[in-house]
Amino acid sequence: MAQKDTPAAAPHIRFAKPELWYRIVRGVIYVLLRLLTRLEVRGLEYIPDRGPYIILTNHLHWLDPPAIMATFPFRAYLFAAEKWEVHPVFGPLFRSLDAIFVQRGEVDRKALRQALYVLRQGGVLGVAPEGTRSRTGGLQQGRSGAAYMAYRTGARLLPVATWGQEGFLDALRRLRRVRMRIVYGPPFDPPPVEGKASTADVKALSEEIMYHLAAMLPPQYRGVYSDVAEKRPDLLARYAASGQGKSNEE
Repeated sequence: MAQKDTPAAAPHIRFAKPELWYRIVRGVIYVLLRLLTRLEVRGLEYIPDRGPYIILTNHLHWLDPPAIMATFPFRAYLFAAEKWEVHPVFGPLFRSLDAIFVQRGEVDRKALRQALYVLRQGGVLGVAPEGTRSRTGGLQQGRSGAAYMAYRTGARLLPVATWGQEGFLDALRRLRRVRMRIVYGPPFDPPPVEGKASTADVKALSEEIMYHLAAMLPPQYRGVYSDVAEKRPDLLARYAASGQGKSNEE
């Protein structure tokens, strides 16, 4: 992916200059996942080889972002809660990977500018549309950030469903490996609009994103979008027909 650096626009985004370090961290995480979990990854063939696009994932566990980073074959830029920026260990690590620190519960314009910059430079951005980790294990109401950025930049949308990792610590305590699944689905584009996308357009795309994720997840993880079979049978058919991709275990 062609990437340029404009420090004045986004001071801490370096765009793959520390590529070797990124690959080392990604490789270490992947090895640890293989050792500590029974990891199954499907749908890698659906991943576009060029940006810009937004990775969209449900958020069950703190393991979600590193697991997706480890299995995704290209450089991706991820969000991290602002609290981690001052952590003595994870703060320097996340900064070295160009994480975008975001204030939860409010519109963080600095983080938004950095995220838009990533996409406008042809990069890949990872987003959890729910905004925060689910406490119930099911999908929460989606927020508008990902849809807004897709309309602003024309980025495609790559859905990724992941589950099983919520039992990671319990399995470790029993000296077992939890079965963890990461499923990449076919990318899709925001619906075309005339002129600037309206608030209603953004809201509709936000719901569309969440129903895509619901259709990819087992029923017990669909949460507030458990009506996907009734409202969007077309999406269930889409992902069933695709077989949700080839498995890395096949």
